[in-house]
Amino acid sequence: MKAGIHPKWYPDCKVTCACGNTFTIGAAVPEIKVEVCSACHPFYTGQMKYVDTSGRVEAFLNKRSKAKKKVISKKEKRLLKKQKRIEKELEKPETLAELR
Repeated sequence: MKAGIHPKWYPDCKVTCACGNTFTIGAAVPEIKVEVCSACHPFYTGQMKYVDTSGRVEAFLNKRSKAKKKVISKKEKRLLKKQKRIEKELEKPETLAELR
């Protein structure tokens, strides 16, 4: 093994959960903070618990609502581009007198 490429090992890393549970494990960092552990996870406790970490549900719903927006076809895009170009041409002055 090469020397100096491996991270420092902490055999007594302290893991702190959002529910207040703490335990120690071995890790490459001295302290870890988690949101859900085996003491509060619904699978292990058997209780239904709504766990929403920093708006993940809202972010998913926003992403889903954006996907529902109407998709414009290439033909419609070309038509809109053509209409904009025509409107831009109509805004230009026709004579030099109008330009002044």
